[in-house]
Amino acid sequence: MTPTLDVPTLDDRITGSLLGAAVGDALGGPVEGYTPQQILERHGGRVTGIVGPWNGEDWRTARPIAPYHKGDGHVTDDTLMTHALIRVYEKVRGHLDAYAVADHLVPELMNSPVWIPELEAEALPLQRIFLAEKWLVARLHYGHVDPREAGAGNIVNCGAAMYMAPVGLVNAAHPEAAYAEALDVAGAHQSSYGREAAGVFAAAVAAACAPGATPRTVVDTALSLAKDGTRSAIQAVAEVAARHTDFESALSPLRAAVAPFDTVGPDYRSPSLGARRPSRLHAIEELPIALGMLLVGEGDYRRTVLGSVNYGRDCDSIATMAGAIVGALYGESAVPADWAKRVAEASRLDLHAPATALARVTREVYARDAELRRAHESAFATLTSADR
Repeated sequence: MTPTLDVPTLDDRITGSLLGAAVGDALGGPVEGYTPQQILERHGGRVTGIVGPWNGEDWRTARPIAPYHKGDGHVTDDTLMTHALIRVYEKVRGHLDAYAVADHLVPELMNSPVWIPELEAEALPLQRIFLAEKWLVARLHYGHVDPREAGAGNIVNCGAAMYMAPVGLVNAAHPEAAYAEALDVAGAHQSSYGREAAGVFAAAVAAACAPGATPRTVVDTALSLAKDGTRSAIQAVAEVAARHTDFESALSPLRAAVAPFDTVGPDYRSPSLGARRPSRLHAIEELPIALGMLLVGEGDYRRTVLGSVNYGRDCDSIATMAGAIVGALYGESAVPADWAKRVAEASRLDLHAPATALARVTREVYARDAELRRAHESAFATLTSADR
């Protein structure tokens, strides 16, 4: 759907972002880990909507992703973690930090059963999340590590970044605050360029909420805040993306642009040694590619998200991030209603309820921030009164 000239409200942007992320996640899930060429051969063309499992009826036993039912509109762990973080915001009703992860997110993962579409069962989120997220439980619950340092030593990947959209939405139109809050939250989960990506993604979502924002202003904001290899990777990808308006022609050039910064080589499931070490030179692949597809798609949800999906590799997370940004830019109307309906029904999830809850929290947080800001202004005025 082409973005309209209407200015979306805060609530509409929050709904659009979370809905856009979930739909992107569901579209990317069944082709995650494969190359664009493999996707083309498997589906007889590019993926243009919701598709079934890669291995058909054998999804329960087929490696390497068994026993998850990826496809048919099922969201993955990206959405499960995003919704879990929203429930933490509902409990805290304020800004989050690494301690909120230890005090609230870890118990959510360990003790609160939810419907997990890929398992077709109600289960603990801990039974679905990947090893990089299980790390939270191992380090914080069992290891009793300082939450601010718990991310050190974990796999450096997009595990923390993929669920940071709520941080950007709570800090809507204030990307600097979103960046700082996400870095604190992600410190419990990741280190190095994985943590940096979490901050930059949250900032991008916050920037997308600003009235008058465009794909270009979102990317420019990301560049203004990103550090080290993350900034270099985004810049390299953005320069290539600017030369394309069709994702088909952009697939190979975007991969070539991000490859020098990526520790995951041509074989998606065989990372290099660099993946195990902190680095100022590297970047996760998913965030730069999501921003690149945002530029290629010119903010159109279908073009942006389908480009992300057909890129392959970790495409559910790429599409999650890209979908979240487009939804924040243009609101719920940007997300194809038929896709959203099918994903909600197939996943057996109310995709609007988390947005409604987060919108309430966002307004409360803003009101408290405004009160604190006024108190600071008053105090500062008193302190500098002799200067007048």
